[in-house]
Amino acid sequence: MKKKTENIVFKNELIIKLTEYASQTNTDAYIVGGFVRDSLLGLDLKGLDLDVMVIGDAVKFAEGFAKACKSKLAAVYKKFGTALLNIDGNKIEFASSRKESYSRDSRNPKVSFGTLEEDLSRRDFTINALAIPLGKPGEVIDLFGGINDLKKKIIRTPLDPDKTFFDDPLRILRAIRFASKLDFGIEEKTFEAICGNRERLKEDVVSQERITTEFLKILESPKPSVGLNLMYLTGIMDIVFPEMSKTAGVEQRSDYHHKDVFNHTLEVVDNISQSTDNVWLRFAALTHDIAKPKTKKFIEGTGWTFHGHEELGARMMKKIFERMRLPFDRINYVEKLIRLHLRPAALANQEATDSAIRRLAAEAGEELEDLLKLCRADITSKNLAKVKKYMGNFAYVEKRIVEVQEKDNLRNFQSPVRGDEIMKICGLEPSKPVGILKTKIEEAILDGIIPNTYDAALEYLYKIKDETLAGLKKKDTKESS
Repeated sequence: MKKKTENIVFKNELIIKLTEYASQTNTDAYIVGGFVRDSLLGLDLKGLDLDVMVIGDAVKFAEGFAKACKSKLAAVYKKFGTALLNIDGNKIEFASSRKESYSRDSRNPKVSFGTLEEDLSRRDFTINALAIPLGKPGEVIDLFGGINDLKKKIIRTPLDPDKTFFDDPLRILRAIRFASKLDFGIEEKTFEAICGNRERLKEDVVSQERITTEFLKILESPKPSVGLNLMYLTGIMDIVFPEMSKTAGVEQRSDYHHKDVFNHTLEVVDNISQSTDNVWLRFAALTHDIAKPKTKKFIEGTGWTFHGHEELGARMMKKIFERMRLPFDRINYVEKLIRLHLRPAALANQEATDSAIRRLAAEAGEELEDLLKLCRADITSKNLAKVKKYMGNFAYVEKRIVEVQEKDNLRNFQSPVRGDEIMKICGLEPSKPVGILKTKIEEAILDGIIPNTYDAALEYLYKIKDETLAGLKKKDTKESS
């Protein structure tokens, strides 16, 4: 196959040193993959992350180069012909050129040494099958039309896409992830092969953890709606995140939203992605309306309603986190944002009392700022006058929330007088009355009856304890008689 070339100039000292070492040792080696792709795209490369492919013994080459740099390899896998070098904040992975063959029931290939063409042909997409020979820095070898695909902004496989995705179904999600990351389209035959092989993702060929990792990378892309919409159009969303697929076609009140729940959600995720790289805040944006299909009800004169979707959506997270193998140390964060996502907007549509603001600030705690970002991103009406009005109202409430929250010190709020002290003062064992007294103190603070200080809370406890306990005792006597 004829080699197509295009020049690219590198001034990085480490690449220059790598090139010099390859020349000195007469080694046939190449920089391949993502670094070449992103360099041709003119993307800002923060720190080197190089894949170096060696025709021959990559481990021997890596060991020699590390020694020349007065460094040591971070990892060596002689069985696989690979090695890793971490140096001055840069990462270089060395691998011997190889060819692969797959069996039906595994995405892990049988590997043997191969030629340059065999190595590049096994790569997932043409835009990742580009190579720069270290002996000729600046020349880009393109055997499969990757440079042209970069110019056309399309994702395409070097070989038959049907076989590519059948052999390794994870590449289906990688195709969507690269399309989302780069804002590329997917070539027609490649798209059809994705649709035709999607059921392979249901088989035990790819672990759920790997699927979820790719899904989260799609969510981390600059404009996640590109990848999320491709997942829906190809039917991949039905397999990976069926709860999201069910939001498609679910109508909403036109005075609030001009799109169905799915497309509204994509807009919210894109909105919030402009202000945060936090993937879990983006995930909360993705799932904030996930229970709307289950709570949808038509009321004459009002239209479609979704009462309680915020609470049900929060409760749906446990099964979703379990199925997708998501980290459970993030579930409380996501649940809280889903559960509270309507509250700030509700305050914007009514008179925001200090008490209501205190309660919201107390419940949101450390997540207050992220909650406000989510609520702002959730304003998506196509009526510009209404958007301006909602934004104005919300900006006022947002300012009031922050002011009250900072003034009253309500982050992670709870009674300044703790349960053990209440038991000691009131002569109680651990019991329901202790919680009731603690709640009364908290309610008094949130309603502005007393300030959020220890002395005020303690004084209030002495004021209410006898009457409260007497009332509870009288109630218990009445219920038992």
